[in-house]
Amino acid sequence: MKNAKIAGIGYYVPEKIVTNNDLTKVMDTSDEWIQERTGIKERRYAEKHKESTSTLGVKAAEIAIERAGITAADVDFIIFATLSPDYYFPGCAVLLQRQMGIQGIGALDIRNQCSGFVYGLSIADQFVKTGMYKNVLLVGSEVHSFGLDFSTKGRNVTVIFGDGAGAVVLQPTDDKKSGILSTHLHADGDYAEKLAYLNPGCHGGVHLGTEEFGYPDQEFGGAYLTEKMWQDEQYYPNMEGQAVFKMAVQKFPEVIMEALQTNGLETKDVDMLIPHQANLRISQFVQKRLGLRDDQVWNNIQKYGNTTAASIPIALCEAWEAGKVKDGDLVCMAAFGSGFTWGSALIRW
Repeated sequence: MKNAKIAGIGYYVPEKIVTNNDLTKVMDTSDEWIQERTGIKERRYAEKHKESTSTLGVKAAEIAIERAGITAADVDFIIFATLSPDYYFPGCAVLLQRQMGIQGIGALDIRNQCSGFVYGLSIADQFVKTGMYKNVLLVGSEVHSFGLDFSTKGRNVTVIFGDGAGAVVLQPTDDKKSGILSTHLHADGDYAEKLAYLNPGCHGGVHLGTEEFGYPDQEFGGAYLTEKMWQDEQYYPNMEGQAVFKMAVQKFPEVIMEALQTNGLETKDVDMLIPHQANLRISQFVQKRLGLRDDQVWNNIQKYGNTTAASIPIALCEAWEAGKVKDGDLVCMAAFGSGFTWGSALIRW
């Protein structure tokens, strides 16, 4: 059985830069308030009517494909991770496929939010290892800015998120000591509503383990907003920040150590940790907990905010382009987010 390696990597972020001071014009906040809580200084926003989650993904994918030394026609499977798809359905994988002119191959959508790229990497790893596919294109892309609450009420969520895309091409390698060494995936649905976009959905007022969310008793339903949904502003993302933070700082170290221990390694062996860029304070807490040096961790949330499924490939690509990820380096990627879902991947570059 072969190993799977990242043969090409690329990222794309929109040109529009939105600073913390820009947000102060539409909500009661400040640069100091945002930086203190999140570490974020600015983020990128896509251009309305010209850019979307799939078009950002295409730009990142084109770079990854070129760096892998192949063409789009050589790709034999697509995996697309996002929580902000162009359409409710179909997913972005087929839209990217159409835009890149590579119809006919399989196209899979991953809906694991912040952990989406790690989940997608694990799936791609299995396909390559078993010999089913030779060139798997994995994309993480998000356009959050089109669906955020730009008011003081929504600031706790809105100041965090940005738009962007990252992509990798995975190929087989005969070198058993390089490529993806292991992946580790976890989830706990008991916390589903702690970080969620509840409506419009199709649960029809069913009790899902917590509470009902306001659908009327109507024989023929649909994706619509009720008065209760409107009053409770359930059409925006909701986050219980303290609950998310508390669980994240527990699960991040656990899943990183799981990857290292599985491979008989220690934190001192890690050349680069690429954490999901959820919050700089979370990354700093995890770094301290694991005793990692500054040069062992790559953070770029200061520039891009939280780009969810795109954050790990964007950060990984930046670190690689900066020469901080080199051949033979041990790279660990870890994510935690909505679901709750979390996971890690250990790679010998």
